[in-house]
This record gives sequence, C-alpha cells and structure tokens, in this order.
Amino acid sequence: MIKTDIKKIIFMNIEYINIYNNLVNLSRNKNLFFNFIKKDTFSDRLIIFLFHFAFFLKNFKIKIDQKYLQSFYDYVFRQIELDIREIGYGDASVNKKMKTYVNLLYSIINKIDKWDHYNSNEKINILNFFIEIKDNSEKFIDYFDRYSLYLSKKTLNSFTKSVLDHKF
Repeated sequence: MIKTDIKKIIFMNIEYINIYNNLVNLSRNKNLFFNFIKKDTFSDRLIIFLFHFAFFLKNFKIKIDQKYLQSFYDYVFRQIELDIREIGYGDASVNKKMKTYVNLLYSIINKIDKWDHYNSNEKINILNFFIEIKDNSEKFIDYFDRYSLYLSKKTLNSFTKSVLDHKF
C-alpha cells in the first residue's frame, strides 16, 4: 500500500513538473515581451506566466478532477515561492510577494473567465490593466485567443509527458 502511494506521488510530481515547465516555456516567448514598455523583468514574466496558468485552469477546470488541479495549483505556487527566494528575497518579502501574486492570479482568472465573449476593446482593457504594453495590444489578444483555442483542443495528457514546443 505504501509503495503504491509513493509511486503515485512520484508520478504526479513528474506530471506537475512537466505541466509547470510547459507553462514556463510558453511564458518565455520572446515575441510577447517585444511590446513591453518596461524592461523584461521577473515580475513581467511572472504576469505572463499567470496569464498562461489562468487560461490553463479555465480550460481544464471542467475536464479534470478538482483535487488534481488544486494539487497542481499548490505545486505552482510552491515553485513560484522557490523562484522568489532564489532571487534573494527574505521571508517577509517572500510572504508579501506571494500574497500579491496569488491575488493577481485570482484577478486575472476573474477577468478572463469570459474571455471568449469579450470584444477586442474589452480584451485590450484586460491586458492593459495587468501589463504595460505598447500600442500593439492586438498581438497579445491574438496570441491569447490562439492559446485559448489551442488549450480547448488539447488534453491534459499532452502537457504531462514532457516539455513540448507548442505551436498555435
């Protein structure tokens, strides 16, 4: 019984690592950062990651067991916390930043919940609320529209195997 539980935990951790790394890989798309007003910073990359994660959760929340998604959500925020610590922030700063990023994710989720029903101007307003980008917001809208459609056609399994070069 214990060996089975350990194997299940190891298998789930490998799946979580692969899903997380796939989302990180998507968030490193240099074309997304070309239109940023500010320099490409950790915070900017994390916001883009949170957008990818929010669309991911939006798409799979209906298709996947809630316990699995909650466990993956917890894993993601443990990884973000480790990344923040790796940058060199102390305990008090890490706790404050984690609270900010969790609230930011919920805000993003709330805004994109009906993404498919928004017109271009509403989508631009959502993106501009979170990201300071140059005038070419349409590229971001197009990107996240294609990403959302891509997710709707994929299974969770396609994200759990290994890090892929997602084309959409």
